[in-house]
Amino acid sequence: MPGETLVNTGVPWPSAEDAAARVLEIQTKLHRWAGNDPSAKFDDLFNLVADPGFLMVAWGRVRSNTGARTAGVDGWTARQVEQHYGVEQFLSTIRELLRSGQFTPKPVRERLIPKPGTAKFRRLGIPTVIDRTVQAALKLVLEPIFEAEFQPCSYGFRPGRRAQDAIAEIQLFTTLRYKWVLEADIEACFDTIDHTALMDRVRRRVGDKRVLALVKAFLKAGVLTETDQASGTFTGTPQGGILSPLLANIALSVLDDRLHAGWLHGGPMSTDSRRQTRRRKGLPNWRLVRYADDFVVLVTGTREDAEQLREEVAATLAPMGLRLSEAKTAVVHIDEGFDFLGFRIQRHRKRGTSKHYVYTYPSKKSLNSITAKVRAITWRNKPGDLAELLGWVNAATRGWCNYFKHGVSKATFSYLRAFTWRRVVYWIRKRHPRLNWATTRRRFLPEWVPTADGVSLFNPGSVAVTRYRYRGAIPAPWATA
Repeated sequence: MPGETLVNTGVPWPSAEDAAARVLEIQTKLHRWAGNDPSAKFDDLFNLVADPGFLMVAWGRVRSNTGARTAGVDGWTARQVEQHYGVEQFLSTIRELLRSGQFTPKPVRERLIPKPGTAKFRRLGIPTVIDRTVQAALKLVLEPIFEAEFQPCSYGFRPGRRAQDAIAEIQLFTTLRYKWVLEADIEACFDTIDHTALMDRVRRRVGDKRVLALVKAFLKAGVLTETDQASGTFTGTPQGGILSPLLANIALSVLDDRLHAGWLHGGPMSTDSRRQTRRRKGLPNWRLVRYADDFVVLVTGTREDAEQLREEVAATLAPMGLRLSEAKTAVVHIDEGFDFLGFRIQRHRKRGTSKHYVYTYPSKKSLNSITAKVRAITWRNKPGDLAELLGWVNAATRGWCNYFKHGVSKATFSYLRAFTWRRVVYWIRKRHPRLNWATTRRRFLPEWVPTADGVSLFNPGSVAVTRYRYRGAIPAPWATA
């Protein structure tokens, strides 16, 4: 890496297996201590960040990430670092920089990613390989501590939790009289988090000044824009960094703590009988379900109750520098339905009966997104052979179907099967305009399935649709270690 002198301190570096075992053991202790004493502050964490085991595990995560092929402002990728310097020498350099206090994060390299269906862009910040490794080590140390106090209503970027858990919880509670939904969107969440308020949240559990300085340094590292202009970062935590999702969850936990407080032991909504008592008195109950910066509040009561919660949510987020998007935040009834995490969630009457059920299925926006991707892949002038094209199409449609297979998706999968078949056949016909239909079918469509070099077109209709069961309380991975 330009500007860095690589050193070898002679520190014995553990194997990947030994490092993983050591990190898991220490993380389990940190998680247990944090859970046993909610007011405890951890004052000696920096040595863990610079520990050979933690750095080794951090490097493994950086190296295995798909972003390892992308370089930061220094122009180095993880593979180049590995080939030119070796892992141990690279990690020794990072450890020495940390322990001597000479480590300084570099600005992230900005990339603007178009938001599907809009003219807007999402800012993605790409740190250098050194910064990614230190961020990963920081996350290994901080995550078990903060996971001990995170509420069960949040699911995004948390170990052992996934989007389907959030959808299953929404389906469960909207079936249980929670008919009004505050569908909320935080405007530019990752770009507007107030650094002072965020650091105050971090200081509640972290007393080590060197770790606090390191977190703050990453927040203030700055951005190198696509036009090579240096820009300071006065708010927000740029998307793309390994540490950013954890910091965003720490900031947004202020909302979790406020709206989930009634569900904690002894709270006004902590038991079924207490919730029934509130309903008899005409008081609302509510349930927050959050996935990163996307969240909904499910409400029993009236529309006015949900509107009042909207004001409370806005007031809770304001000290963190966050505000709700007026255009994308609304109160809807479950019979109207709403989109969340790519799913359409709506109550319908079951065909042939008078009973109503809450259904989850792919939203129109999600379907348009995958069909647009297939169109781009099968553009008639797209270079490459048929086998390569089928690989691209299969990767896109298989991943999409695996995500939505826990919804009412069979009809959508059948439509996607017909759509991809037509697009691939259209591509074949355009690439071979002189072949008649009989020859085309014999050469490229055995049994009517586009096939080349042993690669066949994936059939979305073959994906089995299964119900995803609500898992209730989901323990952290260190709670059972």
